[in-house]
Amino acid sequence: MPLRHIKNIDVTGRKILVRVDFNVEMNKVTGKPHETFKIAAAKETVDYLLSKERTKVALITHYGRPEGKRDMKYSVEPLIPEIERILGRKVHFIPDCIGDQVLQGLETLPENDVLLLENVRFHAEEEAQNFRFSQELAKPFHFFVNDAFSVCHRNQSSVTGITLCLPSYAGFQIEREMNNLDRIRMNPERPAVAIIGGAKVETKLPMIQTLEKTYDWVLVGGKIANEAIDLKIPLSNNVVLPVDFESDERLDIGPKTIGLFLERIADAKTIIWNGPLGKFEDAPHNRGTEAILQAILASDAFTVVGGGESLGVIEALKCADKIGFISTGGGAMLEYLSGKLLPGIEVLDH
Repeated sequence: MPLRHIKNIDVTGRKILVRVDFNVEMNKVTGKPHETFKIAAAKETVDYLLSKERTKVALITHYGRPEGKRDMKYSVEPLIPEIERILGRKVHFIPDCIGDQVLQGLETLPENDVLLLENVRFHAEEEAQNFRFSQELAKPFHFFVNDAFSVCHRNQSSVTGITLCLPSYAGFQIEREMNNLDRIRMNPERPAVAIIGGAKVETKLPMIQTLEKTYDWVLVGGKIANEAIDLKIPLSNNVVLPVDFESDERLDIGPKTIGLFLERIADAKTIIWNGPLGKFEDAPHNRGTEAILQAILASDAFTVVGGGESLGVIEALKCADKIGFISTGGGAMLEYLSGKLLPGIEVLDH
């Protein structure tokens, strides 16, 4: 799908609002994010915009679930040290995302620095897709750039509503997401293997049902495998459920299942992985996930990984550079690979 892209416009001297996704889990001990991939994903777009003369950039994100209230434990201000480190720029914080403070912050913003606006979900109007709120978000700016693929399945004020108020374009991360997901969705090199884990069978079942028609094997683990077994969900013969577990509590796939999955992965030319195969955060229930990840890393296949928990595993093992493409999308990736149209992408379509 061809998208309107920032490469094709002149942003010189313009004020630009960039929708990012800095919704990262914080380590309560260190006060730093557990994983920083989503922050790093915005760097190319920010660098590109600020390479143009007199351009000013503000970043807007959601963080947690403050339920439309100004709950300071969900303030994005504590993220600033990591954002500055990753972007390599000074970040100036504005304690709201609308109003005169934003306009004043833009006017006084030093060259090559960026503004970080407060959590957009402090306003209930964000998730309610409120047009007046979208207008308020847009007021200080000339252009809107969406670089947060992970929220493109949401019909919200800072994703779709604002595109009715400003000329709107895709950033570099969204371009990467579309190119790589289209590659594995439309014409995967075969054998093609999908590995689906995690929880919430109701959200992942549509993707499993789509991939079972186009992929050679769909390997299912985690809580969704338990639900599929317990609910006796009908699936095709190329969907492989666990044949054993590491314990009676079924908190991880067992050795026979690991061996079965490794056989399928060994010959793969395309691999999708979304979600851990067990309760990976607690040993010994991480054995299945780590065994499968090591097989993926040893494979010659083009691999796409997505989902917050999967990203956490990859960052913990410091192996991101060995993955073909890491998607920032969890739910958005699931819906896109299920064949659904994403509202945040549709509004950027030519």
